[in-house]
Amino acid sequence: MPRLSSYLGKERLMPLRLPEDDDLYNLASELHIGLTAKEVEDFQSVLPALFEGYHRLDQMPSDLPFIKYPNRSVGARPPRTEDPYNAIVRRCSIKGASSGKLAGKRIGLKDNICVAGIPITFGSRVMDGYVPDIDATIATRMLDAGAEITAILNMEDFAFSGSGDSSAYGACLNPHSQEHLAGGSSSGSAAALYYDDIDMSIGGDQGGSIRIPASWCGIVGLKPTYGLVPYTGIGGIGHTFDHTGPMTRTVADNALLLEVIAGKDPLDPRQGEVTGQSYTEALHTDISGIRVGLVTEGLGSQVSESDVDAAVRQAVQQLAQLGAQVTEISIPEHTEGLPIWSSIAMQEATALFQSNGLGYFSQGLYNESLGVTLGKFRHAQGEDLPPTLKLGLLMGSYLIKRYHGRLYSKAQNLRRGWRAAYDRHLSEVDVLAMPTTPMKAQSYIPDIDRRTLLGRSWNMLDNTGPFDITGHPSLSIPCARSNGLPVGLMLTGRHFDESTLYRVAYAFEQQVDWRSH
Repeated sequence: MPRLSSYLGKERLMPLRLPEDDDLYNLASELHIGLTAKEVEDFQSVLPALFEGYHRLDQMPSDLPFIKYPNRSVGARPPRTEDPYNAIVRRCSIKGASSGKLAGKRIGLKDNICVAGIPITFGSRVMDGYVPDIDATIATRMLDAGAEITAILNMEDFAFSGSGDSSAYGACLNPHSQEHLAGGSSSGSAAALYYDDIDMSIGGDQGGSIRIPASWCGIVGLKPTYGLVPYTGIGGIGHTFDHTGPMTRTVADNALLLEVIAGKDPLDPRQGEVTGQSYTEALHTDISGIRVGLVTEGLGSQVSESDVDAAVRQAVQQLAQLGAQVTEISIPEHTEGLPIWSSIAMQEATALFQSNGLGYFSQGLYNESLGVTLGKFRHAQGEDLPPTLKLGLLMGSYLIKRYHGRLYSKAQNLRRGWRAAYDRHLSEVDVLAMPTTPMKAQSYIPDIDRRTLLGRSWNMLDNTGPFDITGHPSLSIPCARSNGLPVGLMLTGRHFDESTLYRVAYAFEQQVDWRSH
């Protein structure tokens, strides 16, 4: 099996250069270190020996994964007449094995998932021109299972919004109403499922970015248990809350796709000991005895729409009619989670961005080409970053610089107790239920101003954000329509118990016609 370099070519990197005196003085100033001229002279005397070793390292061949399926068509962006929802960044073709669980399935990938030789941009002008030299682990797994990767899908600019209107390619529109948005950040991964030539898709979720567009577009989206699905080869926001997962038209397809992509990857340091399951075996219409807790704090917020709350309450009662044991439960901690999420997300995203998307302090696969590309492009094109990410980086940098990581450390320490609070309730019920988002899809505003954009980029995260921090699996399924737009029901379960979520969701899907409600 050839390495990527056998057909992609290798970027010519600049040779290493010893730092000059001014470089040392400038770096010292940034680090708040005082330097004397004599210190600089002494440091310069030892640097040539250090850089001799760095030069040898730079000349060593990288140890990157093999590319198992090198025959691939790069393709191009389709005309808008073929993509009315603006869901597709690039049509392409990478064919996998001749047989397997996904044989015949055509899959679209979010625009931050690496496939070697196929340009991706993270939905941003800043990354225009980046061509990965590795395949994400999940891409290889899907190809091994017989799938064909057929599209790179639109997403929010650097995944830093939940509304669906910040992509450099333009807003992704809702298939149910092109006057509304698809939601984000995995916008195209939801909307493209309304095309006949994309059967399944992959999204990413750091604050709700699989479940929000799933809810607004009326499809099935799972944020798996943290670490269940390897994140290797995918551009992220924060190593402690990055998730990737399946987005599909049906619960059965979702379970099938998770079977293929879940499981241990030695190259992903995010994972502990994880084992995939045969999730399709959980697809039964009998949910007798399954305990479902309707979380009261998940309804009636300041931004909640009454028809959304009513639809979810009705859906939970329909689960009761199907045999589930339904109770209303109170989890006061649910309303306290967004400050924890925000503190972790803003500061971790800032640190990751400053390290050119690589991060430190872990073993595993490092995406060398991404680091080099983002490092170059962000310094040259920082003005092209979206307002949402600019604000996030400013806030993260301020909190780190002014408060020395105090709020990040506290949020990470509180995270354990917050997770335990949900676990206590999940010892008394099997599934937590609530609206996926407090509202239906937001309106599309073609020439949206910056303040309005910022004001509605994260106003839908109340119910989704907490479970990115606690790591619990969380599934959105459509449960009703109101004023022509879908309403999402979110089901959350115990860590690594995706099977129970699928069982409940499948029973609902097979016996309740959400489009008629």
